[in-house]
Amino acid sequence: MANSRRRERELARRRYERRRLREQQQRARRRRRNTIAGASAGTAAVIALIVFLAVHFSGGSDKASAAPRTTPPVSATPTPSATPPPPPAPTKCAQIKPNPPAKGQPTVPPVSGKAPTKLVIKDIKHGHGPAAKKGSSVSVTYIGISCSTGKVFDASYLHGNQPFEVKPLGQASVIQGWNQGLVGVRAGGVRELVIPAALGYGPAGNQGIKPNETLIFLITVKSVQA
Repeated sequence: MANSRRRERELARRRYERRRLREQQQRARRRRRNTIAGASAGTAAVIALIVFLAVHFSGGSDKASAAPRTTPPVSATPTPSATPPPPPAPTKCAQIKPNPPAKGQPTVPPVSGKAPTKLVIKDIKHGHGPAAKKGSSVSVTYIGISCSTGKVFDASYLHGNQPFEVKPLGQASVIQGWNQGLVGVRAGGVRELVIPAALGYGPAGNQGIKPNETLIFLITVKSVQA
């Protein structure tokens, strides 16, 4: 009897184990089916979204291309015009008017013929004492006239007729036409300089002086110090 009961219990236990194993296998199969179904649904949703977006943008592009243009086409930005070249040097000097340029001032000798392209030095009045040389200090008054217009652009009488110091001659802070053209002057002398643009203010010009202007100076020497 005892053995028979043990066998029954053993058989019952085995039947329970087999039933539990089947239930576990069934649950595992259900989980796998659910996972596969979920993944398939997610993939299908992604594919559907991609197709929708492709169709949407393709249709939008077609509509945009078919729609009439509402804004003017962008035109090329015009290229700014190049800076015009400076005027050429005058070929002939204009008549100096008035001359003398102001009451009490000396008459400026006119420049006739073609405007010079090299420095022209003309002593109107010879001075006395030692001649100016490079390194000298020269005190002068002056009248400056533009060749192309015949008009005064600067003069000592416009500044109280105060003498202007040129020092050291040859390296002074003046145009090269002065540094070169005042060598040899003496106190009391009067010298006319006709200065081409290359020794004046060049193609840039200066205040009141056009680019490439030829300059006429009448310079009265007050003193020369070696």
